[in-house]
Amino acid sequence: MDFSEKARALVQEQTAEWDLVGRNYEGLRNVKVKTFDFGDFNIDVQYNPERIVSSIAKVDEQSIEERSCFLCRNSLPAKQRWIPYGIDYAILVNPFPIFPEHLTIANVNHTAQRIFENFETMLDLASHLSKFVIYYNGPKCGASAPDHLHFQAGIKGFIPIENDFSSEICCREVRSIDGVKVSHWPEYQRGIITLTGNDQSKLILVFNKIYHQLQIAKHAEPEPMMNIIASFDRKTWTVHIFPRTEHRPSQFYDSGERQIVLSPASVDMGGLLVTPREEDFIKITEEDVIDIFEQVCFDTQSVLTLINKL
Repeated sequence: MDFSEKARALVQEQTAEWDLVGRNYEGLRNVKVKTFDFGDFNIDVQYNPERIVSSIAKVDEQSIEERSCFLCRNSLPAKQRWIPYGIDYAILVNPFPIFPEHLTIANVNHTAQRIFENFETMLDLASHLSKFVIYYNGPKCGASAPDHLHFQAGIKGFIPIENDFSSEICCREVRSIDGVKVSHWPEYQRGIITLTGNDQSKLILVFNKIYHQLQIAKHAEPEPMMNIIASFDRKTWTVHIFPRTEHRPSQFYDSGERQIVLSPASVDMGGLLVTPREEDFIKITEEDVIDIFEQVCFDTQSVLTLINKL
């Protein structure tokens, strides 16, 4: 079953019946966007003040323990409704949207944000919400609820990497593993591994190999740092994996004029940087964008080295 139309209907219903959602989705009409031209591709910056809570979320263990989990069923706002997805997930409208149709898909149980045993679910979501792109933010890579397993989804066509992948200019196939195409993105400012294939089980096997190589390379806990974007079209999955080196860039922790409150997650990795403060939106430069990606992402050579070890 394709849940896309049910999900889109839920967005329409919630914007009509829930004042907070109605205001925030209406506010998207007035968000400011500016574009940096890198020749073969663009990177957009969005000024979206409603995203401040997510951008500055405290995700250290003490802060997590001291707050109630906002994705647990008993903590949801009274006006929030959901669509059951299987027996383990609920499809919710994200009340603080980046996209005109923005979803959160949360596990019904309070279990930690981990991708290794849940990548199959991400692929299922991509095929069952075929008009959406599915996002996973690692517990130290932009997830504002690292203690509760969840994915997000945005309606297709709103992040630059979608068009860049379709254009076939920036992405280059490196090898094929069990029928899964493995590509990287030279000269794209971010080290990315892209998988394409129509066999779910083989995609999972290749992803698991990448996961283990990242574990070896970074010795990261509780899991290798990464963001993932997945979509499904013409019976084929496309999965963009963004290995990460840092949670937030140095600009996030600076003060005064040097500070830029930007906490990169999957959408940012896809080429849409979200700035919740107008002063940051105004002052951020192309050089800042390059520097931020250099701090938080693998470089191209590191990605190629990893691919060659698969």
